[in-house]
Amino acid sequence: MMLGNVLALVMTLTTALQDGPYAPMKKIEIRVTQWQTRQALIYLPEDMKPGERYPLLMAFHGKSIAGTDPAKIFREGVAKQIKLGKKIEAVSKADGKLYKFIVVAPLEEGWSTPPQNVNAMLSDIIRRYPVDTTRIYLTGYSAGGWSVESAKTHDRELSARIAACVTMSPASLDPPYEKRFKLVADNNIHTWYFVGTQDDYFRENIRRNMDSTARYGKGLTKLTLYPGAHCCWSSFYTPKYRENGMNIYEWLIQYKKTYAIKPRTK
Repeated sequence: MMLGNVLALVMTLTTALQDGPYAPMKKIEIRVTQWQTRQALIYLPEDMKPGERYPLLMAFHGKSIAGTDPAKIFREGVAKQIKLGKKIEAVSKADGKLYKFIVVAPLEEGWSTPPQNVNAMLSDIIRRYPVDTTRIYLTGYSAGGWSVESAKTHDRELSARIAACVTMSPASLDPPYEKRFKLVADNNIHTWYFVGTQDDYFRENIRRNMDSTARYGKGLTKLTLYPGAHCCWSSFYTPKYRENGMNIYEWLIQYKKTYAIKPRTK
């Protein structure tokens, strides 16, 4: 009996070591320049099939997560849902197919991911993993929402890669970016915004971004106002939350680019 207990304990410890401290995600380094990398957590769907490509969801953290400890990423956002055992997948209303997301959650030492890093990270991830480049999505909350909105309005190359976004309570954009929402319309980037009714500063940020988008293209934005202040994002990142019959992952998968984007070679 004792031997059986010992063997069971050994097997449990072995499994834990194999999975690592970030399971079911794993820690990687993503290149942002020739000389620099950033830590990130990545989730790869179970039972990935050779030759098949998967939608990519880049998930950006808030300011309180910034630092050097990737485990903090699990405190909020998509990574938290994965840690809780939720499946980040969606059935497309268009073709009835089940899509399982590759999820990448980068870690910055300060604030959140700047847009110039987003482009470099996408190129590195596309080179290393089987990404469907017609289905690249961004999401983030607070400072991470700033990352999403900055990426959408950074430059034409980056905007052309993004199919759709979910932005929650974003920090305000730098003034030059506020003038570039034509990029969003030109590249048909749909965004679902979330913000609390008591989150006045962040609600105003969203109003400006939605108005700036509407100036160049109609029907590209959707807004959910919820009771509360600068909080509560887990309520909407969970796949259980639905509006009009869709959670955020099902909503994202509706949108895709009409052509694949190849990674930069340099």
